[in-house]
Amino acid sequence: MKENSLFSVEAVFVSDATDSTAIFKEVSKSLFARDLVKESFFNEITKREEKYPTGIDTSPISKELPNIAVPHTEGEFVNTCLIVPVALKNEVIFKNMIEPDKNLSVKFLFMILNDNPEGQANILAQIMDFLRLTPVSKLTELFNYTDQDKIFQFLNNSFNNH
Repeated sequence: MKENSLFSVEAVFVSDATDSTAIFKEVSKSLFARDLVKESFFNEITKREEKYPTGIDTSPISKELPNIAVPHTEGEFVNTCLIVPVALKNEVIFKNMIEPDKNLSVKFLFMILNDNPEGQANILAQIMDFLRLTPVSKLTELFNYTDQDKIFQFLNNSFNNH
């Protein structure tokens, strides 16, 4: 694995949960077991998602892409700097980051873990650049993967390699 990669093979998930709370619980439990987050992470990310939604409408990039979400919480609740990809087998409703009263059906999460308080916006910008600069056909491939290794390999090789 590349040095200081934003991805870890141990922090890639495929979830068949049907709501954001269940996804957060499943992923938080695993991240906590690996000491990547603090015990309070699940409560904090759930609270923050309710207050500051993270659903992103990808239709400006392409109408063919599923929507994504970028859930995150403050750095004090995490122990590392990683992007945690979560492929969803079912579309899950997240509120729109730009228009919080609107629901979005989301199919893929880029959960941001960042123990550097200054870095959150920077990682979000990198995710947005990745979405903007990666061909739609490649993103479609990624968003349809249900194999953790394939997701990891794709992101580890493609992210920041534009």
